[in-house]
Amino acid sequence: MKLDEISISILKRLRDGRKSFNKIAEELSIAENTVRARVGKMEDEGVLEVSGLVDPTSIDGHDIVMVGVKLLSMNLVGKGEEFSLLRGVTSVSVVTGRFDLILMVHLQEGFGLLEFYSEEVSSIQGVQSVETFVVYKSFNLKVPYT
Repeated sequence: MKLDEISISILKRLRDGRKSFNKIAEELSIAENTVRARVGKMEDEGVLEVSGLVDPTSIDGHDIVMVGVKLLSMNLVGKGEEFSLLRGVTSVSVVTGRFDLILMVHLQEGFGLLEFYSEEVSSIQGVQSVETFVVYKSFNLKVPYT
């Protein structure tokens, strides 16, 4: 889906996910139904997802780690999709550099690194190596609550 100027303007205003379609329509001088239809289409196309996000460090026992994954094969997209389905994984990116994938993983009480690797990552074939980066302090990092 190619985004035009109006859709981009709507997206900018949705940064505050609680802003009403009516208010956005007023700011852009367009009909509320236009905003509603465009947001619906962007959601249907997978361009937009409106959700509540939290700072994981504000909840006791919750942490974020980044995991660099080196694969045995070049099936980067397929393996990325597999990793995206694992418990705790909030995002997967195919990247350049020494890793093939970078994962963002949300850990919490009862589901730490040991559980992530032994119960989740171990189920995926073709992993050559992983490297974990513990996030001690982040700025502007918000994730879906899991």
